[in-house]
Amino acid sequence: MAPISNRYTALVGIEHPIVQEGLGPFTTAKLAAAVSSAGGLGTVSMPGMPVDIDAGARLFIQHIEQCASLTDKIFAVNIPVGVDARGNVLPFTDVYIRAVLAARARDSGLAAQLRILTTSAGFPGKYIQLIKDAGMIHQHKVGSTRQAVKSAEAGTDVIIAAGFEMGGHAPGTAVHTYVLVPSITEAVDVPVLLTGGARDGRGLAAALAMGAEGVAMGTRFITTHDNTDWHPAYVRALLDAREGDDVAFPGVYGPCRGLRNAASEAALAEGDLGRDGLGGSGVLDVVEHTRWKMDSMNRAQSEGDVENSLVMTGQVASAIHDLVHIAEFVPAMAQEAADILRRLGAAVS
Repeated sequence: MAPISNRYTALVGIEHPIVQEGLGPFTTAKLAAAVSSAGGLGTVSMPGMPVDIDAGARLFIQHIEQCASLTDKIFAVNIPVGVDARGNVLPFTDVYIRAVLAARARDSGLAAQLRILTTSAGFPGKYIQLIKDAGMIHQHKVGSTRQAVKSAEAGTDVIIAAGFEMGGHAPGTAVHTYVLVPSITEAVDVPVLLTGGARDGRGLAAALAMGAEGVAMGTRFITTHDNTDWHPAYVRALLDAREGDDVAFPGVYGPCRGLRNAASEAALAEGDLGRDGLGGSGVLDVVEHTRWKMDSMNRAQSEGDVENSLVMTGQVASAIHDLVHIAEFVPAMAQEAADILRRLGAAVS
């Protein structure tokens, strides 16, 4: 029997309430399969935003099918909701979501495994009912209590509470995990996951104590023996990171967090799209601005250019100095959290 069972594990159909975050734009199919096979929930990430969005969608489906071929367990996909300077949803979001739903409709075997769709960045709006009608569980990542309430009231099944210390596309509200998670768990009735700062069973135990029902992690899963697709230089850069080596900078859909290097310094110097007038002329400028940053992230992950490309990571990288095997790590993390909670419970009279 799993050491921790709750609403989230029952809803999603997994053994341990441990989720691998969306980690695009490079491939995450093998990584997602490893996490799901270990009893957690792996996530296949959106593969960037190529000039030909339909080609990007086809590549996305290939990654999804690869993941399904590597595990017989349930897994998720992550699709950010990009918006332009006027708040209009960018075309890639619509194309990618509909491509995923169409792939499931064509293949009942795939549909049985691909049961969860995670959105992030902008409000998913009209896609909430579309995802529900397709029979999928919908998770949405938020950075504020207001966003959590809005999403839950609109029908989202799971809220991912994203603290500002998380890597990649950090929430613009800059509320950190320890403050954000209890506020959100008090405000909504749906299961909540903590993301940002977790790396082991202590983080999972803390999340449960704050009312969450699991954790989602990115940096910890990047730094594993199983992450063989990403360039070793990227993984080494995260292992070598120390406190203060990360920085938040204007990113793709808002703030991003990654290592401080020439690329992130350039992004800081450039300013924030949508706030300083860049891209205010419409969708095309925003798309081009988004594409070059995604391409930069892809180069770091696939080619190992960690000096002149954007290296996404959370602040927790400063506390991670070793590689782990996912098959051993996921159940051990759940057991560690359960042991901590039992020990603390026994200490209370």
